[in-house]
Amino acid sequence: MAGGAAGEAHCLSYTGCNFLRQRLVLATLSGRPLKIRRIRSKEEDPGLRDFEASFIRLIDKVTNGSRIEINQTGTTLYYQPGLLYGGSLEHDCSPSRGIGYYLESLLCLAPFMKHPLKIVLRGVTNDQVDPSVDVLKATALPLLKKFGIDGESLEIKINRRGMPPKGGGEILFACPVRKVLRPVQFTDPGKIKRIRGTAYSVRVSPQMANRMVESARGILNKFLPDIYIYTDHMKGVNSGKSPGFGMCLTAETINGTILSAELASNPQGQGAAVLPEELGQNCAKLLLEEIYRGGCVDSTNQSLALLLMTLGQRDVSKVLLGPLSPYTIEFLRHLRSFFQIVFKIETKTAEEEHMGGEKVLMTCVGIGFSNLNNPVPELSGEDPRFTRHGQENNKLITQEVTEKCAFQKSELCSKSEEVGQN
Repeated sequence: MAGGAAGEAHCLSYTGCNFLRQRLVLATLSGRPLKIRRIRSKEEDPGLRDFEASFIRLIDKVTNGSRIEINQTGTTLYYQPGLLYGGSLEHDCSPSRGIGYYLESLLCLAPFMKHPLKIVLRGVTNDQVDPSVDVLKATALPLLKKFGIDGESLEIKINRRGMPPKGGGEILFACPVRKVLRPVQFTDPGKIKRIRGTAYSVRVSPQMANRMVESARGILNKFLPDIYIYTDHMKGVNSGKSPGFGMCLTAETINGTILSAELASNPQGQGAAVLPEELGQNCAKLLLEEIYRGGCVDSTNQSLALLLMTLGQRDVSKVLLGPLSPYTIEFLRHLRSFFQIVFKIETKTAEEEHMGGEKVLMTCVGIGFSNLNNPVPELSGEDPRFTRHGQENNKLITQEVTEKCAFQKSELCSKSEEVGQN
């Protein structure tokens, strides 16, 4: 009973369904148990939704020894985290949310697993709610590399595209493990040097993608010439189960900052039809707005950057961000609850060089988080100290030393006897 009471005292308690992913991810990394009550308790359809239940199943797959308890109505969740295990996995995501909903959290957890993660996710690759796989591939992976998480095994590959409502997409996410993260000083975003993008279309005319590219270039070419937008038209099995099209744009600066924007068409049978020209123009305007907000990390990856700063070595990390999103503000509160870490926040006003809106300089000292799930590498069997011949040599050396000591002792005794006789 005493142990149970101690566990309850150590347990963090929240109410409501908001920020469920943040709480589960930080509980897993910190090892602290978590209890969430009154999840949509006053709604006609109370409890966890199907996409939240799918996310909990995913957390259970990537960990070993987790304890998850959900009451009959689904309004109360208790989670006691296990060890992050990783390995080769597969997961079918709920089509009511994009794969990005699940992939964002895996990007936070994957570097700290026991085995390198290699997971196949199936579902909706591009929608209007969650960050698309294209955006996370273009922005989150370079951000991980800045913290020392890199290598050939770090990749996001789109095997099939899937649009809402039926999905049918498939991606592969692979990430290496790291023992520690390095601190960063990322305070100068730099000037925009080029714009890249992807215009995709599935189960519609390939001409849709070309029309989006032309309309987007019509706006962006007024600002810089180095623009290249790829067209991606998947056919047959690789095109998923629903028709649709969309665009993802990224702007890269001379210092390696990558800012992104994206738009997707309305799902089949929902809302008014969108013209490709209109979608391309609106996506270009969204990218310009993101550039105006600026910072060294785009608004999609603010929380990922702050988490990696928190888990870094016991050294100062600084990152310049644009205006903080409500999601990021709540993430800072959760970081304080789970890791007892507080950021120094300084507001930087726009300079005379037309560098966009106000920026926020985030500074913290890492907690020195170490990946305890990653075992110490085993000593090679070729080490002479641990081979059969090496052990025999050690025995011979020990025997020689013993004999030499005995010989020296006998000599010393004989000399002392001679002195006594004289």
